[in-house]
Amino acid sequence: MDKRAIIDAIKKHAEGNVAKAKANVDIFLNNPVGVATHGDVLETITSEVKKIADNEEIIKTLETHYFGE
Repeated sequence: MDKRAIIDAIKKHAEGNVAKAKANVDIFLNNPVGVATHGDVLETITSEVKKIADNEEIIKTLETHYFGE
């Protein structure tokens, strides 16, 4: 596997994590039934938002340091 393929795979993985976390937040915000099974809704949503931020930082870092090469 070459360098580009590895970097692309990491980026795609991070993008998938963002999409998953965003879907979870949308469910928690728009579907009270989905939230009912979670004790601390704010903590759960905050956790998902942190996942988005962390993975967006990975994407940004890859784009800044590796996709310009």
